[in-house]
Amino acid sequence: MELHVDRERCCGAGMCALTAPEVFDQDAADGRVLLLLPRPPHEHRAAARDAAGLCPAGAISVVERADADPSTP
Repeated sequence: MELHVDRERCCGAGMCALTAPEVFDQDAADGRVLLLLPRPPHEHRAAARDAAGLCPAGAISVVERADADPSTP
């Protein structure tokens, strides 16, 4: 799994940081998304997917890598 964020699209709702605080944060200056873990470890992937789905601006993209070893981040 790989995550991408579009800070220009972000509206600063904060759902990502609330849903997956280990993966996302909010910029203190403008409130927009900060991606902490572009390739989250297995234990944070479900929350990261949920956060992407909850983003009201659609600013988070999840890329699933079919060729990747499921045991690696």
